[in-house]
Amino acid sequence: MNEQEHIAAVSSFLLQSPPGQINDVLNDVRNIVADDESLQQGIMPALLAYNLAQFIVADIPGTSHTAIVSEAAKAGEEDDRFVDPRSKTSYKFDHIALEASDPQPIELDAESEPFRAALESATLQYLSAHYHEGNASVFATPNTPRRFTIQIVANKYNPANFWSGRWRSQYDIDLVENTVTGLILVNVHYYENGNVQLETKHNGTLALPPTISVDAPSPSATKLLALIKEFEGTCQVSLSDTYHEMGEKSFKALRRALPLTRQKLDWEKVLGYKLGQELAGAKVGGS
Repeated sequence: MNEQEHIAAVSSFLLQSPPGQINDVLNDVRNIVADDESLQQGIMPALLAYNLAQFIVADIPGTSHTAIVSEAAKAGEEDDRFVDPRSKTSYKFDHIALEASDPQPIELDAESEPFRAALESATLQYLSAHYHEGNASVFATPNTPRRFTIQIVANKYNPANFWSGRWRSQYDIDLVENTVTGLILVNVHYYENGNVQLETKHNGTLALPPTISVDAPSPSATKLLALIKEFEGTCQVSLSDTYHEMGEKSFKALRRALPLTRQKLDWEKVLGYKLGQELAGAKVGGS
């Protein structure tokens, strides 16, 4: 394999990294490419794609909160500059060090901002009530008034016990069509004495009641988050039902109901079987 093929292989591994383990994967595969400078340049597109897709969070300089790094957060066409509407700041993001820098004040769209701010407030309240640890960002779609995006990410890393997990959800709100398109992605990795991953997706379209309007930001935002709560609750119930069915049916079906003899084993006679084998062995040895 040449260097380009090595970089392509490394990039593929990086894009499949479990939650919170991309640095571990990078350290494990960096020996594939001998030149660190070439490696960093070659894997940058993969790191960019991974960070945006996984809703990596950044500590915004000068603030006490984090912001989600995603496609919706991009400031124009630049790959390393993003927007945090909550602090009215744009910032530069290092996709390798995972650090934000160079904060700059920005002006938000005056027409969209009242509703976006109300959505943000309602989302943060929802996050506090229903997520043990989570982050959320709310964006107004540039040049398209009455369209907004809510993104939520919750990470849980426990390397000491060999597991990690990530919840991502995104809601694209269109007040022109009066719809909300929801997408939930869950990824859990358990790797003690093995390697097991769960990846699942839950999506759907929610119809908005006519009472939701940009002219009533706060009550409309509260109603929207109530719909999101119901949507995410349905997803969690579905996951619980799936786990129950796996335990009661799927895993039991993997076990052999009877031994190869097709007869049930009489466990009360097991000791007798063993004693008989020992006596037979002693007889053969003594003869």
